[in-house]
Amino acid sequence: MLFLGCIKEVSDYELVVSLPNGLTGFVPVTQISEAYSKLLNKQVAQGELLEDLNSLSDMYSPGTLVRCVVTSAEKSADGRRSVKLSIDPKKVNKGLNASALALGMLLSGFVSSVEDHGYLIDVGVKGTHAFLPRQKAQNYIRALKRGPDLKIGQNLNCVIVEVKNEGRVVCLSVDRSEVAASLATERQNWTLSNLLPGLVVKARVQKVAPLGIKVSFLSSFTGIVDFMHMDPEKAGNYSPDQVMKACILSVHPTSKAVRLTLRQAFLHPGGSPNQLSNDRLGAVVEESTVKAFYKQFGAVFELDDGTLAFARLKHLSKTRKSFKPGAFKAGCKHRCRIIDYSLMDEMCIVSLKYQVIEARFLRHQDIHTGDVVQGKVFALKPIGMQVKVTDGIKGLVPSLHLADVILKHPEKKYSVGDEVRCRVLECNPEGKKLILTLKKGLVQSKLPVLSNYEDAKPGLITHGFVVCAREFGCIVKFYNDVKGLVPKNELSSEPISCPEKVFHEGQVVKVMVLKCEPQQERLLLSFRLSSKSAQEDQKECTPKKKQEMKYQIGELVDVKVLKKKDNGLEVSILEDESNTIAWIPTAHLSDFIVNCKLLWHCLQEGDVLPRVMFLSDKGERITLSRKSAVISAVQEDQVVRSFSEIQPGMLLTGYVRNVMPFGVFVEFPFGVTGLAPKVTMCDKFVTDTKEHFVVGQTVVAKVMSIDEEKQRVLLNLKVSECSSGSPAEESFALLNQYFKEMKEIRNLLRRREEPSVARSLGELVAGKELQLVVQDVKEDGSALFSGSCVTGLTATATRYHLGDKNIVPGEKTKALVLHVDALTSKVHVSLREELLKQRP
Repeated sequence: MLFLGCIKEVSDYELVVSLPNGLTGFVPVTQISEAYSKLLNKQVAQGELLEDLNSLSDMYSPGTLVRCVVTSAEKSADGRRSVKLSIDPKKVNKGLNASALALGMLLSGFVSSVEDHGYLIDVGVKGTHAFLPRQKAQNYIRALKRGPDLKIGQNLNCVIVEVKNEGRVVCLSVDRSEVAASLATERQNWTLSNLLPGLVVKARVQKVAPLGIKVSFLSSFTGIVDFMHMDPEKAGNYSPDQVMKACILSVHPTSKAVRLTLRQAFLHPGGSPNQLSNDRLGAVVEESTVKAFYKQFGAVFELDDGTLAFARLKHLSKTRKSFKPGAFKAGCKHRCRIIDYSLMDEMCIVSLKYQVIEARFLRHQDIHTGDVVQGKVFALKPIGMQVKVTDGIKGLVPSLHLADVILKHPEKKYSVGDEVRCRVLECNPEGKKLILTLKKGLVQSKLPVLSNYEDAKPGLITHGFVVCAREFGCIVKFYNDVKGLVPKNELSSEPISCPEKVFHEGQVVKVMVLKCEPQQERLLLSFRLSSKSAQEDQKECTPKKKQEMKYQIGELVDVKVLKKKDNGLEVSILEDESNTIAWIPTAHLSDFIVNCKLLWHCLQEGDVLPRVMFLSDKGERITLSRKSAVISAVQEDQVVRSFSEIQPGMLLTGYVRNVMPFGVFVEFPFGVTGLAPKVTMCDKFVTDTKEHFVVGQTVVAKVMSIDEEKQRVLLNLKVSECSSGSPAEESFALLNQYFKEMKEIRNLLRRREEPSVARSLGELVAGKELQLVVQDVKEDGSALFSGSCVTGLTATATRYHLGDKNIVPGEKTKALVLHVDALTSKVHVSLREELLKQRP
């Protein structure tokens, strides 16, 4: 079967090609062209690299459209279908002969030879010699920016510009403007036996059906445009006898069924389809809207950014029995996850399965070196054991890493289907290479992971494994193929004459870094862990105790505001004869981030703040906090004063110190800090950490594990796991504190703002019913209101909160207060009947 495909990924040995309707195929390096295969065989025979042989990545890039033919379609052991393809012109253009070649035909060919005046092109037509003059290739070469010449094996879209000797000699052009303007016509005498994908034709609509359109083209041919390949901007507007451009997507060899597309990206040969941003792949979309449901295929959704997505039938529910068609009516909302992107359909592929949405790993890019992963034994092979991590990700455990000792008969320890816990030694997303270890010493290690030479700082202690023991010492390997030398004199405090008798290949060892030269990738190690220098460094890093400490952490003081600065308040401590100056960061004015800015806005120089807690004294200035939750934790002694007091399972109240792409750093009173990795910072799947936490935010964290040697703490911030009692009681306590602070803010506003504005802000609370007059209705459907109760304020309602009412300026109406933004003097209201009726 012939397909038009789009290159998705390029590796050393194959091209991954996106096919229509969400399919994927693979082109092995031996199926590029005859000329390229000859060079490969020559290189293998000579045993050395050839200058003329270019790698696949030098010739191909993602986004390039190619014609291909299916060579095999097999099911793998895990039930996944593997489609093997060829882009060899001899197979793709098999239906063509020399006499059928005509002016204007668009063919795919490959550079077979580089000559002085141009290039010999293999178009796969027996008895035809195709030549591409150099002047006809210059614009293409300049636009491609891959060197001054085309390369042997390079795929080209060519237009026939001259035919000689009844097709035995043809002259070609790859000029982008000529290729893009090419159109298949009746004069070119195309037949069903030689029709090629990628040809652009003029098509006439014959019939419009729910699943697609039937069209006719080239006078006597008919084809189908399915629902995924209609132009999204014109879908639903097609009518019989309408004429438009279409591109052939596939041709079935026996039934001669032809599939076409009306998508704009394919109507100009030589172009590329739209691609998806990398950060969207794997993202969870909280609300996607059903656009259409096709009971035999799946459903089309509109995502939160307006793009379309497709979910296959098997991805709409956990099992066929649990599938409910009624849940997929147009307009229904569903939570889904983007699991792939089909370049040929210009559409995201999504899944609604809970286990897919909540999966920790979806792609190789989600796995990082040092991660501990769960998997199932997939196959036992001579080189090691294949482990299935997820449906689309498999890893290899080399024979050396099946256990702490080398196993002679691994089949006695492991069986297919066994659950195993591994650690990632190496992960290469580009090559889809995943190397794992089952050595308990590495899997259970709490020491830092050494995965690059830059992290190998002198004094660092970590685990590795011996790969070589000789008379000069031992070579120890770590993660990502980082390795170093333990010289003979550093093997032990006692002399070792024969290291190979003491240490064995694969042995897990604890080592200390002595010296590292990252640029030269040289690493000097030691098995002697009595790190005097490391202890001295630790002492130097420990802050000296102050001679006089006026205040203790947790002590409550009253303060007076001296000066407002961009990021906080400068205050003086009352009842202190020396007028000690202190600092309250804006984020420490409240447990609620939204109230912090409000309080900073309302407070003025001279205002007195009672019961502010002493938080730290780092020498430069005293830092105070008004966070009620932090103050309560200290007052009730629910804190740790040093690293030695921390125990796994503890619930501690702290605040966010820093937000990084890999996780959140949390600081607690008395200076102890910990890290909440990305996977444990939220009950939902986290794409961007900054969307979930901000610096200064009050949090309750659960201690997961501690690393005594490095004095590191791993935390869990998931709300579901960080509750100490009744969730309802905790929620009511937080709400009570929030409303208490809002009352304080309203009192401050009354003193600061104009009397009318202050009165309005002070009286307006969420849930209050107002009598308003419509001032204006905007283009986006939102509305502005006025009234005596909102004097000096901006009252607004979104289109959703207008409900079914068709309001006009000047009309009087009832509205319910949803939220009062005192900082911007805005009041958000709702006119929806169901909310007004529920008001007590």
